[in-house]
Amino acid sequence: LQVELACRDEGLTLNHYIDLSIRIDNVMRSRKPTRPFTTPLQTQPSTASTPEPMQLGTTKLTIEERERRIRNNLCLYCGQAGHIRATCPTRPPRPSTSVSEIRSCLSRCEIPVLLISDGVSIETTALIDSGAGGNFIDKDFVRSNQLPTLSCVSPVSVAALDGRPLGPGRIDHTTIDLILRLEPGHQETIRFFIIPSPQSPIILGFPWLNRHEPTISWAGGIITHWSPYCQQHCIHPVPKTPPSASTPPLDSTIPTEYHDLLEAFSTVKATELPPHRPGDCAIDLIPGAVPPRGRIFPLSQPESEAMEKYIKEELAKGFIQPSTSPASAGFFFVKKKDGALRPCIDYRSLNEVTIKYRYPLPLVPPALEQLRSARVYTKLDLRSAYNLIRIREGDEWKTAFSTTSGHYEYRVMPFGLANSPSYFQAFVNDVFRDMLNRWVIVYIDDILIFSNSYAEHVQHVRAVLQRLIQHKLFAKEEKCQFHQESIAFLGYVISPEGVAMDDAKVKAVRDWPRPKTLKELQRFLG
Repeated sequence: LQVELACRDEGLTLNHYIDLSIRIDNVMRSRKPTRPFTTPLQTQPSTASTPEPMQLGTTKLTIEERERRIRNNLCLYCGQAGHIRATCPTRPPRPSTSVSEIRSCLSRCEIPVLLISDGVSIETTALIDSGAGGNFIDKDFVRSNQLPTLSCVSPVSVAALDGRPLGPGRIDHTTIDLILRLEPGHQETIRFFIIPSPQSPIILGFPWLNRHEPTISWAGGIITHWSPYCQQHCIHPVPKTPPSASTPPLDSTIPTEYHDLLEAFSTVKATELPPHRPGDCAIDLIPGAVPPRGRIFPLSQPESEAMEKYIKEELAKGFIQPSTSPASAGFFFVKKKDGALRPCIDYRSLNEVTIKYRYPLPLVPPALEQLRSARVYTKLDLRSAYNLIRIREGDEWKTAFSTTSGHYEYRVMPFGLANSPSYFQAFVNDVFRDMLNRWVIVYIDDILIFSNSYAEHVQHVRAVLQRLIQHKLFAKEEKCQFHQESIAFLGYVISPEGVAMDDAKVKAVRDWPRPKTLKELQRFLG
């Protein structure tokens, strides 16, 4: 085959060489060999073959006999019924190099890649194979690296180019969406079919080549150029210099390692109505309970203005809607530390007749035991956390509240419901299930990321931010802290030296004046 190819035009493209190789191979197979044919490809030693009864092209059938077999649905090889020539059980296999082997020899190159799964980086190699009909990953590689998998909705049949089953012949599982990073700066999200492939951990097949259209040096085994599609969607150059300190950009508090994930801090997207999910907040009432009806609270002039502004904004976002519900709760304001007004709904009567959802909140001290070897910390605070969960469809009327300007109900989970903390904790636990207590601790809307090294920490933070974007959750940039050697979290100060109480939380007790009278002592003891 190599001799035949050497006599052809040298200006042919790779695909032309592949097609030409297949045609030459088919012609060579149809010839009756007069001498042993050798090939540099590794093939199984030939065994002595028995004479074949009617090998087409060697012992020819007469026209009448051929027509008789076709008319009577008989095998063109042995003349028996019940099968065709291609599957004839009496036809011995002929040793020859398969088409897939020829194609693989001509159309493969192996490159180093970085595979990232939930922040964990795995260095390996990928085989670029234009003869592969999909993107594949080795089953043992998936198991040894504990990559999450998904079951196929229906098994996918897979075969080599010559029709032989590939591996078990069908695929039942895929990976989840993984990050595949190639040099220089090429990154994409990709999902692999899982097959036994001990020779190559990862195979990037024709669908990958068709999408990215890279220019490949097959002799050197490197990618020399990426397509315009990749230049626009996949190439992420790393900033070489930090932003100017004199004119800091809006995202200056976010390290440059995460500037391609700024969507996770979007204030605009955080105001969009979230989709319905399996974890929507349900409000199940005790059987026979009467929908509660609260009173309307009088508001001062500043509070009335703040209420009108709040109602207008929430209606515009779609978070609330006008209601005709028989239920009602009171609406009022409480002052924040900075003097701003926080809207509150009096759901105490509703909570009394609500069936409680007993999903547990994390026990913080045991969770902090996971941080013993950590050296780098990042803390994220979710923006409008409860409002990122929808009320279960059909339960919106139970959240109705009354103001001096109208009657409204929530479409998103408000503050004040008895089950709000449990529903939100259940939701974020599902979102970060595979990361919890490995490098992430989540307590309602507070997220702590911890790692043993800086390089590892960057990958962990990126994984969390990507998960936030995927589930339409958003962090509050002004309350986030990145790459800290010591950090305050839920009343504790965490550092490589250990865990201590936050001084700000114990200051009132520590600085309590020494009691001088019995009354002062009683006050101190509570």
